[in-house]
Amino acid sequence: MATLDSLSLFTGLGLSEHKARETLKNTALSAQLREAAIQAQQTLGSTIDKGTGTLLYGLASRLRDTRRLSFLVSYIASKKIHTESQLSAALEYVRSHPLDPIDLVDFEQECGVGVMVTPEQIEEAVEATINRHRPQLLVERYHFNMGLLMGEARAVLKWADGKMIKHEVDMQVLHLLGPKTESDLEKKPKVAKARLQETDRRTAKDVMENGEAAGQTLSLMEQLRGEALKFHKPGENYKTPGYVTTPHTMDLLKQHMEITGGQVRTRFPPEPNGILHIGHAKAINFNFGYAKANNGICFLRFDDTNPEKEEAKFFTAIYDMVTWLGYTPYKVTYASDYFDQLYAWAVELIRRGQAYVCHQRGEELKGHNPLPSPWRDRPVEESLLLFEAMRKGKFSEGEATLRMKLVMEDGKMDPVAYRVKYTPHHRTGDSWCIYPTYDYTHCLCDSIEHVTHSLCTKEFQARRSSYFWLCNALDVYCPVQWEYGRLNLHYAVVSKRKILQLVAAGAVRDWDDPRLFTLTALRRRGFPPEAINNFCARVGVTVAQTTMEPHLLEACVRDILNDTAPRAMAVLESLQVLITNFPAAKSLDIQVPNFPADETKGFHQVPFAPIVFIERTDFKEEPEPGFKRLAWGQPVGLRHTGYVIELQHVVKGSSGCVESLEVTCRRADAGEKPKAFIHWVSQPLTCEIRLYERLFQHKNPEDPVEVPGGFLSDLNPASLQVVEAALVDRSVALAQPFDKFQFERLGYFSVDPDSHQGQLVFNRTVTLKEDPGKV
Repeated sequence: MATLDSLSLFTGLGLSEHKARETLKNTALSAQLREAAIQAQQTLGSTIDKGTGTLLYGLASRLRDTRRLSFLVSYIASKKIHTESQLSAALEYVRSHPLDPIDLVDFEQECGVGVMVTPEQIEEAVEATINRHRPQLLVERYHFNMGLLMGEARAVLKWADGKMIKHEVDMQVLHLLGPKTESDLEKKPKVAKARLQETDRRTAKDVMENGEAAGQTLSLMEQLRGEALKFHKPGENYKTPGYVTTPHTMDLLKQHMEITGGQVRTRFPPEPNGILHIGHAKAINFNFGYAKANNGICFLRFDDTNPEKEEAKFFTAIYDMVTWLGYTPYKVTYASDYFDQLYAWAVELIRRGQAYVCHQRGEELKGHNPLPSPWRDRPVEESLLLFEAMRKGKFSEGEATLRMKLVMEDGKMDPVAYRVKYTPHHRTGDSWCIYPTYDYTHCLCDSIEHVTHSLCTKEFQARRSSYFWLCNALDVYCPVQWEYGRLNLHYAVVSKRKILQLVAAGAVRDWDDPRLFTLTALRRRGFPPEAINNFCARVGVTVAQTTMEPHLLEACVRDILNDTAPRAMAVLESLQVLITNFPAAKSLDIQVPNFPADETKGFHQVPFAPIVFIERTDFKEEPEPGFKRLAWGQPVGLRHTGYVIELQHVVKGSSGCVESLEVTCRRADAGEKPKAFIHWVSQPLTCEIRLYERLFQHKNPEDPVEVPGGFLSDLNPASLQVVEAALVDRSVALAQPFDKFQFERLGYFSVDPDSHQGQLVFNRTVTLKEDPGKV
């Protein structure tokens, strides 16, 4: 009953039930928190709000001198101490003033009691700070040390809420500079100080004279609302350069507007014969994003016109990836939904003398200048009979095709509209033995769905004329095709054929191997969908093809995971350490913040026992100059414990290799601060950790000049390292596939679906940001 009462008491402070139960396992902490909560309730005479509860938890977990508990609780309950900075000052004051009585006037002055900081004061202080540094900010942009702005504003408003100051700094900097650009994500080059200062002075002057910083980019939504795009308004298709009109165009547009109500309509039309990759992420963001930005709708339409290559798993995977990225299709459609209408239109096209049945073989149509078809001028009635014969299965594959009478922009003449295939279709079965081509299907499906903006990548520009021609030849509503540049990445291949070759060669496991840049692979590696969308936004909507460095995508991943991936500790290559003077008879429970920069996001508990494990690389018997971790005469702190360990004995095996260490420990505040604090685990779980590097060694593995032997010869032999017996703290024991963590000092990691009960498997998503000063 007492446990249930304490659980209810703790959850009433704002702790989650899981956090409250973890707190109850720590006898000393739970007793102190219970006493603080009961006293606060008696003072308030009502329930405790979450802000007060957070401060009480911080007090109970950090106060060492329990004599001061009642004194400090009274200040918190009465709201005289109401911010984290005031609590920290109060804790420091009672620590440094252990003798009674406490000077109340001095205490309240040192802790900012009675000082109220308004949002307007914070806004003014941050604005003044930014104005002092405005020229340099406009030059350095996000390379500028934002901590300087925080520090100066904090110096003016000592008792302001730190989170409010940070939020105001972030908002004002964003207002001044706009969203981050590619150059903002790149490392700041090292430049001689005097030269840099002179350059900064000149550039700052130029920038200030122009009134704003150059190179600003709009958010994706801003770009897609038409600020950066000169797209037509619904119903004004005819205003688009190159749009072909006929005597029927205006009537068709009027009917279109009556059906759509002037609504923006787009579509994402993948072929279900492979897995989506990073380039498709841009297409998804563009199509769904443009519709969303303009209060429109977007169809997910599967272009299922080639039954030989289509598989059910691809339909499912594509839909999953679209929804994973955060988009919900207005409707899921299939080209096969319209097979009957498409066939009827093909018959009509023949009747109008705009299509004919041809018997040239596929190999005859290849190349730059294929011979004209000798059947181009055959009678309409003859083509109608032959096309019906194709429909009834009277021709073998390749023996007859239906071709349209037009010349495309690239010089290609009379593209194929229908071909014979005796492969059952996944949706229509054996109902059809002729299937329409992309050139025929795409624009007509767009017309049927009354798409307003048919957005496609630049390689389809050569098909724009056939797009307009076919709709006009049939006198049906004609949408507008708009082209944009593809998104590619260095050190990657994304073509379906080449990924299959990689799988066949054993270079990767499957389409979702975390070294690939398919969306399923990126999800398995642990990339958050928000990061991929942010990356697409930073790339922007460009007409030119864009090839980006992978590290820019990784920077977007870190931005998200830094705020969302709770911290844990793991050791890849372990070294056992025995603490010979461990300060307790049994293991201690250590409260570790999930996010050290924001303890309001909660804590998790890890055991701290006489035997701990550290990274083998965190110890050296004979350290090189600059080594700051454990060595003879050089103690280190153990993160989150409040203890420092010092080497006493090195245990070696018969081969001379170090097998374990013996150390003594002391409180961190009982002596000189160590040069470094290292991570550790105690009573850990054993797991498998997979460390990934680039799959290819060269930027352009498909470039025959850069890689003469072909992309399969460019594989990086160190692209995967498996640590089979890594150690991780027990806080992750209940983790599920795709849960993400930051393993302190190691990187960001995600639980792999290969995990099973008793054996977790982690994929390294990305490393931490590189720190040139780390040794």
